[in-house]
Amino acid sequence: MTGSEFDFEYTVKRSERRSSAIQITDDGKVLVRVPRFTTDRAVRDLLRAKRSWIEKHLAKIRESRSILEGRFFEEKDLAELKKRAKKDIPPRVEHYAALMGLTYGGISIRAQRTRWGSCSAKGNLNFNCLLVLLPDEVRDYVVVHELAHLKEMNHSPRFWAEVEKIIPDYRVRRARLRELGRPLISMIR
Repeated sequence: MTGSEFDFEYTVKRSERRSSAIQITDDGKVLVRVPRFTTDRAVRDLLRAKRSWIEKHLAKIRESRSILEGRFFEEKDLAELKKRAKKDIPPRVEHYAALMGLTYGGISIRAQRTRWGSCSAKGNLNFNCLLVLLPDEVRDYVVVHELAHLKEMNHSPRFWAEVEKIIPDYRVRRARLRELGRPLISMIR
């Protein structure tokens, strides 16, 4: 859907959710998630209210893409990043798991195009090798985020409370991850 008053295209996804949210994907698409019975007018009002935020983020993505245009990590680059991550991330996991009173299964390191980390139902943790290219405080946020899933396998208020106990400024770090991470993750083929 393209609104004549907007300089960007957007897609509306209606579902059983309770609140509205705007997401800008790594490839610069605007996704508006709204409750099922939200009117088109309400969607346009939301877009108007968030227009400057949307345009700022779209500009960042365009800028990042032009700087990195045509650059991709080669297999040897990813192999080296995986080796670094295997040395760096497990000690961080061990440290934060002890602080949080948690035990976990295995740790794996991969080059992923869509995720920075994940936690399986069996307690195994997976991390993106590109984390070693991000600042320590951002890396630690991802580690704590995944460990918190060992207590809450969702993103409920209880989950975020677990993250906040260890990283009170997690919102700032999450925003930094999005800002710095998008250009990096787009360099994986």
